Amino acid sequence: MYTNIKVIAFDADDTLWVNETYFREAEKEFAKLLAAYETENKIDQELFKKEIKNLSLYGYGVKGFVLSMIESALELSNYTIKPTTISKILNIGKEMLEKPIELLDGVEDVLKNLQGRYKLIVATKGDLLDQERKLEKSNLHQYFHHIEVMSDKKAKDYKKLINHLDIYPSELLMIGNSLKSDVLPLIEIGAKSVHVPFHTTWAHEEVTEQEQNASNYITINKITDVLDFL
Repeated sequence: MYTNIKVIAFDADDTLWVNETYFREAEKEFAKLLAAYETENKIDQELFKKEIKNLSLYGYGVKGFVLSMIESALELSNYTIKPTTISKILNIGKEMLEKPIELLDGVEDVLKNLQGRYKLIVATKGDLLDQERKLEKSNLHQYFHHIEVMSDKKAKDYKKLINHLDIYPSELLMIGNSLKSDVLPLIEIGAKSVHVPFHTTWAHEEVTEQEQNASNYITINKITDVLDFL
C-alpha cells in the first residue's frame, strides 16, 4: 500500500488514451508514400533517426513528427519528392491531430475513485496545443487540479514539478506507461511510480533489462489495479 501520497500524476498518451498506435499507422502510410525510393524497413530507420536528431529542436508530438517525415522524404528521395507527396505527408499529420480520443479501459473509473482523496494532475510530454485539445476532447479535465505539459521527463524536470506543487518527492505518485519517462526518473528522485504497460512503445522510450530490474516500482496489468495500492 502507498501511504503519505498527496498528489497522483497521470501520464496522458497511452496511459489515459490511445496515442502510439496512431504513430505506427502514420509510419506505415509514410512508408507507402516513399516506397519508390527505399524499403519500408530503411524508411522506418531513417525516420526514427531524424526524429531523435530533431527532438532538441521540435520536442515531442505530432508537429515535430510531421517535420521529421518531410525532412526524411526530401533526403530519401534525393530532393526529388513531388509537392503533392509533401501535401499528403502534411495530411497524415492533420489526420493524427483530428483523431477522436479513445480512452483506455477503466481510466474514468479510477479518476472518479481518486478524485477528492488526492490532488490529481496530468504530467505529460508533447505539444501544448495538441495535449490541451486531447484533454478537452476526452472530457477528463474535470478530474484534474493541474495540467503540466513538460518539454521532457527527466529527473530534473520532475524536481521542478515537485517544487511547483510544494510537496516532498515521497508525496508524489506517478502513473504511466513508459519506464523511461514515467517510472525511472521518479524512483531516482525519491518519488513513487506505477508502471501500466501499453502494447505499443516507441523505440525511444524503451529501456534495457538491467534498467528495468534496477528500480523498485510496481507494474500492473490495467490501470484499475492501482486502486489496490491506494
